[in-house]
Amino acid sequence: MERERNLQIIKLGDAGYIRTLENAIQFGLPVLLENIGEELDPALEPLLLEQIFKSAGVMCIRLGDAMIEYHQDFRVYITTKLRNPHYLPETQVKLSVLNFMITKDGLSDQLLGVVFCEREARFWNSRKVSLCFRLGFLSFHQCLLH
Repeated sequence: MERERNLQIIKLGDAGYIRTLENAIQFGLPVLLENIGEELDPALEPLLLEQIFKSAGVMCIRLGDAMIEYHQDFRVYITTKLRNPHYLPETQVKLSVLNFMITKDGLSDQLLGVVFCEREARFWNSRKVSLCFRLGFLSFHQCLLH
C-alpha cells in the first residue's frame, strides 16, 4: 500500500532519523518508525499531537527547533516488538494503538471464554438442570458437564 509511495523506514536509534522524518513531512512520504519502546522521543510530541499551524498561508509544523512545511499526504506508522506494551495514558491519548499480536494461547483463551459463555447460557436456560441445581442434586461442575 505505502511501498508505492516510497515508504521511509527509520528507527529511533538511527543517526539522522529526525532529518529523514523532516523530509518525509515536507514531501508527503509515509514513514514507518520501527522498534519503539514504551517511551517515545519528546521531539515527536508536536507530530503526535498534530500541532499544525498556518504560516504565510502554508501549513507548517515545528519539529525540534525547525519549522517544517507540512504536506497533507504525510503519514506515520509506529511499530514495536514488545509483546504487550503498556503505554502511559498521556501517550495512548496521542495514538491509535492496535494490537496485532495473536498467540496460540491467547486465541485458545478467547475461544474457551466464548464456549463457556455459550454453555453457561444454555445451562441457566435449561429448566431441568436449573431445578436440580436449586434442589442440590447436582454440583455446579456436574451441571456444566451435562
